[in-house]
Amino acid sequence: MGGAALSGALWLWLLWAGGEAGGGCSGRCCQGRDVACVGEGWQARAGYGTCYCDAACRRAGDCCGDHGQACPALPCLVGEWSHWSGCAEQCQPHLRIRRRYVQQEPQNGGEPCPALEEKAACLDYLTYKGEDCGHEHVPAFIVTSEYGKGRTQPAASSPWPSDREAGYCVEFRTESLSHYCALETRPYARWMQYLREGHTVCVACQSPAMKRDTHRCSGDGHNADGEKILHWEAVGNSQCQGTWKKIRQLEHCSCPLVHSFIFT
Repeated sequence: MGGAALSGALWLWLLWAGGEAGGGCSGRCCQGRDVACVGEGWQARAGYGTCYCDAACRRAGDCCGDHGQACPALPCLVGEWSHWSGCAEQCQPHLRIRRRYVQQEPQNGGEPCPALEEKAACLDYLTYKGEDCGHEHVPAFIVTSEYGKGRTQPAASSPWPSDREAGYCVEFRTESLSHYCALETRPYARWMQYLREGHTVCVACQSPAMKRDTHRCSGDGHNADGEKILHWEAVGNSQCQGTWKKIRQLEHCSCPLVHSFIFT
């Protein structure tokens, strides 16, 4: 290598080292977008000069060369979901909520936080005093089976016999449904979009929704023949409702997830 080339390479290295030592992002990382959060050094696209150390520089492509080391991106970290709350109202279709909390805020352009709250439709058949109010509802109130995982199970002193608590499944063929079901976009109600006329659906009857005296769920079509028109309503949207005919009662449900529901 000639003397001139060696001198030029040495000059570039000294310029880079001086820029990194005297500028760059060391000790000056900023959150969000901050045009005053500047340094002097090398950046990938524009060579040597003014560069930035705020979180927005990653998207703009004008970070200082040492930004990744001096300001590492840290994603948002959240805790586990809480237990589902009880229904907001007694003995009528309403909502329950669960939450999780931020354990670490995102830094330096790290992944943002996911949803911190989820809502689910619900209907409790017991008042806060423990009184049964299930007889007030004639249609079958349904919600996606996904929400069955978080249901409150009966206490050990429950009057339901243990062999009944496992519940049962009823297959229906949907005959009609309102167009409001297909219009649902709210996160906790999107399952309504999968309801279709003519499809076979499975609806599980679990102990929280069973009547104490009959150990059955309201609207399950007990003693109804296959030609009787029965009514159902989606909890979370009273305008999403329709009719179906009972096919049979089974011990366990076996429908696809999008066609699986629970009495509530």
